[in-house]
Amino acid sequence: MSERVIAGAGARAGMVVAALGFAACKHAAPPPAPPPPEVSVLTVSPASTPESYEFSGEVIPYRRVEVRARIDGIIEARPFTEGSLVKAGQVLYRLDRVRPEAAYRSAQARADNAHRTLARLEPLLAQHAVAQQDVDNARAELESSEAALAEAKKNLDDTVVRAEIEGRVGRTMLDVGARVTGTDDLLTTIDVLDPIYVSFRPSAQQLLAWKMDPRSRSLIQPGSPLEVQVTLPDGSLLPRTGHLNFVAPSLDASTGTQEFRAQFDNADRILVPGQFVRVRLTGFVHDSALTVPQRSVQQALGRQFVYVVGKGDTAAARDVQPGQWTGSRWIIEKGLAPGDRVIVDGAQKVAPGHPVRPVPFVDSTASAAAPAPGAPQ
Repeated sequence: MSERVIAGAGARAGMVVAALGFAACKHAAPPPAPPPPEVSVLTVSPASTPESYEFSGEVIPYRRVEVRARIDGIIEARPFTEGSLVKAGQVLYRLDRVRPEAAYRSAQARADNAHRTLARLEPLLAQHAVAQQDVDNARAELESSEAALAEAKKNLDDTVVRAEIEGRVGRTMLDVGARVTGTDDLLTTIDVLDPIYVSFRPSAQQLLAWKMDPRSRSLIQPGSPLEVQVTLPDGSLLPRTGHLNFVAPSLDASTGTQEFRAQFDNADRILVPGQFVRVRLTGFVHDSALTVPQRSVQQALGRQFVYVVGKGDTAAARDVQPGQWTGSRWIIEKGLAPGDRVIVDGAQKVAPGHPVRPVPFVDSTASAAAPAPGAPQ
């Protein structure tokens, strides 16, 4: 009897525990869904946008003069320091004077004798003591001897090789004791460094795109208001701009590019011939351009895309084709249309097809550049 009572009590206890567990499960609510991630959104709209282009450039001297001797001889002196600045007329080399000086004295003696001969024959012609032919021959000899004297004097003067222009002299190719065989031997060079040129080469495709736009076509003419900026090899910006002064009349068939050349002031000699720099052209304007901040463009698996907010505030990936940079923005050539809402910040929290909570994008760079209320413009 006691065992039946105990068993019944145990069964009733189990039923109570089961009932309590069922009630607890019935009243437990499911966990709430996470809210949509907040993203900053830019509504793109067409606008006239400044556009710049970058190319590799090379610094070349404003003028380079090759220093050569006009006569042959042995170099006796080189009174200049390689790499220094020289003035026009400064002595660079002195050649052996023995043979040119002897030739000059011989020519001088011949000219003096021709003068005396003509002076002796001319009075006799009036007395019919000599033939006219003799006087004519004497005059021809005088002219010939004077020409030979002038040439000998020039050769004697050419034993001193002087700088023809002011500039920086290069290293010497022949030093003291070397024999110069005439104009075939290059002695050194002189470069004019102020002003100085920077040469760069746009491609044929880029040139065609510029020529299709009348505004751009006018900027790629020598003397246009196009500004040329230079970034030095250390990444710093040259503190002055240059202007286009030469465009090659034809393309280089080997490279498919056309040479452009800009002129810069270079009193501080920062730009050095042979230096490679980055060239940026500013002054172009892209009409009706759609731009987005650079960070909004994503790259993956060889494609470039942005996230846009579509109907129902859901995110979607959109392939785009970026063009040139303009400041901190990227000009989008294909893939976007006016009115598209592009996600700028928060793209890492986005999944395509899932909802987002868009908030307007605030351009901090524009805010920093804008003057404070009441401040002078």
